[in-house]
Amino acid sequence: GRFDRQVVVNTPDAKGREEILKVHSRAKPLASDVDLSVLAKTTSGFTGADLENLMNEAALLAAKKGQKKINMKDIEDSVIKVIAGPEKRSMKVMAGPEKKSRVVTPEEKKLTAYHEAGHAIIHHVLPHCDPVHEVSIIQRGRAGGYTLSLPKEDKNYVSKEDMLDNIVSLLGGRVAEKLVLDDISTGASNDIERASKIARDMVTKYGMSERLGPISFRSDNDEVFLGMSYSHSRDYSEEVAAEIDGEVRRIIEDSYKRCTDILTETMAK
Repeated sequence: GRFDRQVVVNTPDAKGREEILKVHSRAKPLASDVDLSVLAKTTSGFTGADLENLMNEAALLAAKKGQKKINMKDIEDSVIKVIAGPEKRSMKVMAGPEKKSRVVTPEEKKLTAYHEAGHAIIHHVLPHCDPVHEVSIIQRGRAGGYTLSLPKEDKNYVSKEDMLDNIVSLLGGRVAEKLVLDDISTGASNDIERASKIARDMVTKYGMSERLGPISFRSDNDEVFLGMSYSHSRDYSEEVAAEIDGEVRRIIEDSYKRCTDILTETMAK
């Protein structure tokens, strides 16, 4: 028959994550250095399934090393392997295991190092960015390197300043490449894609554009399984569409300039 109740299950808070981790680590031999309460605080935004996957990955990693117990380092490496993205960790990034055997040219290594340093410095300088947890220039999966930041606390809302600082941090790699090497690479493609999505959501979804005002330009009637390009119908004019594009461009350009100023000032670091 018909089920007319909606049950909302949000992502667990720190206490909930600790309890879930206890469930999924019950049958696993943990070393004395494993502290599930610390792990719960550093996995903000993880769902129950993410946490189960995390513990399973840690067990596999420990087994590959021939260990009889899972230590904290195994779990931290597994956190990096399955990371969720910036907007409440909805975008999964499969970083994969480290590939230390891969031959990397000095030029490639230098580019990756400056790219990730650009991200790290912006995260360190801007007050609304999550603190940096780890930076690596060792390839994982398809990623040449990564800068992993973890939130200090659970958040139910994201402010406009949070989103603007996040865009600046995502552009840090591209700007660093340009400033130091006077060239740019394809390594920033995912960063640019994510920054553009945040800027467009600010304008069309959250009403954060002063020029267009607190209006939503998103339709809830999209056929998701077909994709936006086939089914998305606009309920606004071409002129408004052009204004939206202009606002998105302005946000990205302002963020790029802000990022350039910060990295220029902190170049010695």
